Amino acid sequence: MSERPAKERRRAARRPSRVTPKRVVITVLTVVTVFGGGGFVTYRAIENAKQPPQDPFSLQDLGKLASGDLYAPDPESDVLKAEAEQAARADKLKKDREGAAGKNADLDWVVPKQAPGGNGFPAINFPPGSDPSPGSNKATAKAMLSSFGFGGDQWGCLERLWHKESGWNERAMNRYSGAYGIPQSLPGTKMASAGSDWQTNAATQIKWGLGYIKGRYGTPCAAWGHSQSVGWY
Repeated sequence: MSERPAKERRRAARRPSRVTPKRVVITVLTVVTVFGGGGFVTYRAIENAKQPPQDPFSLQDLGKLASGDLYAPDPESDVLKAEAEQAARADKLKKDREGAAGKNADLDWVVPKQAPGGNGFPAINFPPGSDPSPGSNKATAKAMLSSFGFGGDQWGCLERLWHKESGWNERAMNRYSGAYGIPQSLPGTKMASAGSDWQTNAATQIKWGLGYIKGRYGTPCAAWGHSQSVGWY
């Protein structure tokens, strides 16, 4: 028998074992991370797939955000508003013929159980114990008028306009078009340009609404005149 195999056996005996406690721990952690993490990612992907799809901002919307032109006419929304007005009038006519009566029979809006979502904003529950306060909302809007360059003579028009639109209720949603909030933004997510709390914060909605009126109509009285003429603004 040659010497070589014996020498190799002695070298092998002197080599440290490849299986060490440290290597065992690293291997176990790797398996847990890969398979456990992968399982979590898969689970989240399945759960996310169950959620209703959110409409992304269109290229036109992104262009408006980039240019600062947030209140320009939106033909698509205008069509929806006009159609909603037609539906509201038809519904009112039908109720009148049937002699329907009720506290909210003449209102075009309802109060949803949750603030609406969309465009990446999830629908959320309204804060508990924070019921709408039309009087307080009016005071907020009146105080903001001058910051948008509107004089006190515009207040009466704004008060009537938003009373017609939402009753000054930050949770009002048009039952026909889905327009939301005090200024009845369509869709409501447009108000996100004024603040991420647009779903529940009356001041944020008012800020957006005054900017919309100034950018599109110039003054609340001009917006009120348009509303009186065609039923929407």
